[in-house]
Amino acid sequence: MTDVRPQPTPPAGISREKAPEPELGDTPITGDRYYSAEFAAREWDHLWTRVWLIAGRADQVPEPGDYITAQIGNESILCVRGTDQRVRAFYNVCQHRGNQLVTAERGSLAGGQFQCAYHGWRYDDTGSLLWVAVEEDFPQGNPCGSRNLVEIPCDSWAGFVWFNMDPTCDSLADYLSPVAEQLDCYRMGNMKRTHWVTAEGDFNWKVVQDNFNESYHLPYVHPQTVASMNEHYTGCQFDLYDTGHCRMLMPGGGPGPLYRGRADRTFKSLAQDFEFWEFDPEPFRDDLQGLRVALQQRKRELGASKGYDFSSYSDEQLTDHYHYTVFPNLSFSMKPDGCIFLRASPHPDDPEKCQFDMWYLTLFPEGVSEYYSNSMRDWVAIDHQVEHEVGKVGDISCGPGIDQDVAIWNTQHKGLRSRGYRNEYLAGQERRIRFFHDNIDRYLAMDPT
Repeated sequence: MTDVRPQPTPPAGISREKAPEPELGDTPITGDRYYSAEFAAREWDHLWTRVWLIAGRADQVPEPGDYITAQIGNESILCVRGTDQRVRAFYNVCQHRGNQLVTAERGSLAGGQFQCAYHGWRYDDTGSLLWVAVEEDFPQGNPCGSRNLVEIPCDSWAGFVWFNMDPTCDSLADYLSPVAEQLDCYRMGNMKRTHWVTAEGDFNWKVVQDNFNESYHLPYVHPQTVASMNEHYTGCQFDLYDTGHCRMLMPGGGPGPLYRGRADRTFKSLAQDFEFWEFDPEPFRDDLQGLRVALQQRKRELGASKGYDFSSYSDEQLTDHYHYTVFPNLSFSMKPDGCIFLRASPHPDDPEKCQFDMWYLTLFPEGVSEYYSNSMRDWVAIDHQVEHEVGKVGDISCGPGIDQDVAIWNTQHKGLRSRGYRNEYLAGQERRIRFFHDNIDRYLAMDPT
């Protein structure tokens, strides 16, 4: 007999089920991991050449012939959309004598072909070599059709273009699991990059990822946050996945039960949210714990009228901080109206430097062309092509909150170089750092690609 009973509707949003705790290693996290050239070389051979990395946003290559380049270490990767609408990734090197084929960060093919500036060799958007000068002069035979660009795996997810230098790598979907499945409800592919900053800093890339793998520093580096979120480890959830990625769930929309500050401090911290959502916090002056649920309900009430579709979000996602670290070098800090993208990449030559990227991706309400990004404390426009700001740490801003993180990394790196550093002494809430380094060691134990 056919079962015609109504089936329960699955709950909206991301499951908050706690991941099983993995067994963690106890190998010391020594300071030389952050400054040793030999260790950095091992990371390059064993890790960076076999993980999935982001080249850019798919909306940077909307039309056939549009391309972007991405730098990782000493490698330049060229990603181009073909006439078949497929985006492919290649090493950015001419197969004649090794000249870099493209020097621009972004562009579009003139005449539908890449042409090497050195000797004029031409390639199409599938990487095939189409034309060389004086083809009869090659004793090996005409190179056209055989000396093509070297293609590497390329895929897309959440509006990002990804590449992997390992031709035998797992699929992007397998690599990102279960993070990708969880984050799909945020519709990141519909977000627009409204802030794009790259800063070179005098610290190793792992200093950055360590930082975003713990929240123990929040009361001291970000003292303003204590009034608007429950940052104490007893109120948070930490998930460590066997694919190497991590998640932190931190209640927001009001302080935690251990907060002893004044209500006015909380109201000031959340003032932008309260104004946008037409929410009066005064009834909760003596019940700050009630703010979080009340604000969730208010967002549900006004979401549609403000242009938002919150149907795929749980109530917790409307106020709480869903923070993901994607191995090896990415962090996604998710908001109902956007995402803070954070990335640290190794310097091509110096393990005591790195490139740090901060992007903000805004999900504009339907029909809205200008929007106040509360996270960035800035107005953004959907039709404005964001400029790429590049500079040194201290010379450019990564946003009000992230600047506070960046300010500590230089002294952190210096301390790791000290003879007085006796290796880590981690709190339980910092176990994502241990897990991160365990996964680095897992890659270093593999045979090099």
